[in-house]
Amino acid sequence: MKRIFKLIALFALVACLAVTAEAAPKKPAAVTGVTRIKDIVDIEGVRDNLLVGYGLVVGLNGTGDSLNNSPFTQQSIIGMLDRLGVNVRDDKLNTKNIAAVMVTATLPPFSNQGSRIDVSISALGDSKSLKGGTLVVTPLLGADGQVYAVAQGAIATSGFTASGDGGSITQNIPTAARISSGAIIEREIPYNMEQLATVRLALRNPDFTTARRIAAAINEHMQMPAARAQNPASVEVRMPDGYQAGIVNMLTDIEQLRITPDQIARVVIDERSGVIVMGSDVRISTVALAQGNLTVRITETPQVSQPQPFSELGETVVVPRSEIQIDQDGDSRMTIVSEGVSLQDLVGGLNALGVGPRDVITILQSIKAAGALQAEIEVM
Repeated sequence: MKRIFKLIALFALVACLAVTAEAAPKKPAAVTGVTRIKDIVDIEGVRDNLLVGYGLVVGLNGTGDSLNNSPFTQQSIIGMLDRLGVNVRDDKLNTKNIAAVMVTATLPPFSNQGSRIDVSISALGDSKSLKGGTLVVTPLLGADGQVYAVAQGAIATSGFTASGDGGSITQNIPTAARISSGAIIEREIPYNMEQLATVRLALRNPDFTTARRIAAAINEHMQMPAARAQNPASVEVRMPDGYQAGIVNMLTDIEQLRITPDQIARVVIDERSGVIVMGSDVRISTVALAQGNLTVRITETPQVSQPQPFSELGETVVVPRSEIQIDQDGDSRMTIVSEGVSLQDLVGGLNALGVGPRDVITILQSIKAAGALQAEIEVM
């Protein structure tokens, strides 16, 4: 009887655990290779605008431009003081507390007049450091020559330099600085997005398949043919008739849609640094592979030849002795690489054999020349 009761209790426990497992909420399966449309496209017309200006940084501790080597700095000082009512045109200036700089900034889309943006400052002359300086009023111009922002304020540098009679030390770049929220926007760039009937999505990595998938995802979400792929880089989205939410709300919904982007198989090689970047879709056909290094080593061991002691003829000369060794890596053998092997497996095997990045680059280019590498090689 006791054994029967134990079996009944065991069966009850197992049943309870099964019911608990079924009642517990299941975690959604992770989706790989899926990304938002927002992360792979740009909206036509929604773009940054670059601004640039020329100005002066004052208040430097003797680390500014030398006016003899930077005549533009001297002319800028004279012009600035002249506008302030100070005439120094006939005087010889000798100050090293001022530096001429280039001021750059990025005007974000839909920026409002009166809002602030960050600016970057770079020395133009032979200034040693911009640490502790203050940028005076500097207009920032757009590509059309119009003033869109005005920058001014105390600058912040992340580098410094120190020197003495025996040496000097420099950390980071002391001639580059930044002013957080250092420019005020004076003019807006008009762009009435609400009046658009159609909008184009520009793919950051153009591809036919990706453009088609984006259009299909939008049409499925809108439940009507509102989008079409014009080319590998553009997808046109038309505002449906009777859609009252507006184009901004429509684009917000479209940005959150998820698709699986597709790209051609590509291998990017940087010959200068030996960097190899490969795509996951790269495949190799069946090919025979052998790799060997030819090493030529020349050793010079000069010897001195001199005449016998107390001899009247002869002179001391240096006789060269050269030893040449050639290593052809005779232990290398030819290997068969099977079809369908990924490039990652090939490179991993070559690395395990001690083949360096330079040799890997040569091997990949040779496989491509043989027609066995099913990918595009791009050499930077």
